[in-house]
Amino acid sequence: MNLSDLLNHTSEWLRGTGPHADVVISSRIRLARNLDKFPFPHWGSAQQGEKALAMIREAISKVDYLKKTTFFKLTDLDSVDKQFLVERHLMSLEHAQKTNHKALVIDDDEIISIMINEEDHIRVQVMQSGFNLFESWNIINRIDDCLSVELSFAFSPDWGYLTACPTNTGTGMRGSVMLHLPALVMTRQIDRVLAAIAKLSFATRGLYGEGTQAAGNFFQISNQVALGHSEEDVIENINGIIRQIIEQENQAREVILSKNKKVLEDRINRSLGILKSAHIISSQETIELLSMVRLGNDLGMLKELDRRRINELFIITQPAHLQKIEKKKLTASERDVKRAEIIRDRLKIL
Repeated sequence: MNLSDLLNHTSEWLRGTGPHADVVISSRIRLARNLDKFPFPHWGSAQQGEKALAMIREAISKVDYLKKTTFFKLTDLDSVDKQFLVERHLMSLEHAQKTNHKALVIDDDEIISIMINEEDHIRVQVMQSGFNLFESWNIINRIDDCLSVELSFAFSPDWGYLTACPTNTGTGMRGSVMLHLPALVMTRQIDRVLAAIAKLSFATRGLYGEGTQAAGNFFQISNQVALGHSEEDVIENINGIIRQIIEQENQAREVILSKNKKVLEDRINRSLGILKSAHIISSQETIELLSMVRLGNDLGMLKELDRRRINELFIITQPAHLQKIEKKKLTASERDVKRAEIIRDRLKIL
């Protein structure tokens, strides 16, 4: 598989299926692991980084569960390729920087990705569409068991798995859920909800994780502390919070429908109209308009659209995707024109 093949593939997190898929875009479990007797990647020498990379690559090749994967050394990828992978949620922004001794392994279905020599030697992530944290955990747990047969991980009987960031020490696990919360934003309840989440030691980030702001009414919620909790406890805690947010979002949608249905219908149809007719459109405006169109589809107001098609537009209109489609680098203004063209083409049957 090469990166261009992914242009014709729907990422797992965009399939629009799974439990509560009208509110929950995706569920992700990430595990951080470090090699025993090796310094953390940021502290190791170039020789140690290359040795760790070789050891991990060999271990992955021996895991049957990871046979249908592709290995990418980041020094072989250009800036557009790396941004393309970030846009698909297959690696972090941090991993795309200072690429020496770094690699990425992804499976054909884009469910599993493994970052090598990011902040930790190994960061495995598993993503599922919809509200599906336990299924993600079951997959990643099997991968972790297999890798631990091949590699010796840094582990303390007192502290658990040792990680570069102290908040990950313990299980080394971070669970996160991507939510679409337009009604809570429109009814101005979102700040109260996010403040309550923060008090319970949960972090809220934007569409592309740490260091990004919420856009298009998308919010990524994850646990902040792994120490002192079992994996099952962490997942149960996240599930409890997410169930409450889903309920509040659904209640807010019902309130809007009962009190301001015509206003909502107008806003949704205006958003669709702009997307179908615009010849120049920015990434930010696209995300905001698609958010309203997605809400309209979820509420049964735009039945002619399907959720998967809407979700795909969120990603193929991102900067690196547009450049991969065109097979060349584009200026910001050129991307705005190409973005509008693709959206009109995808929506012209309506």
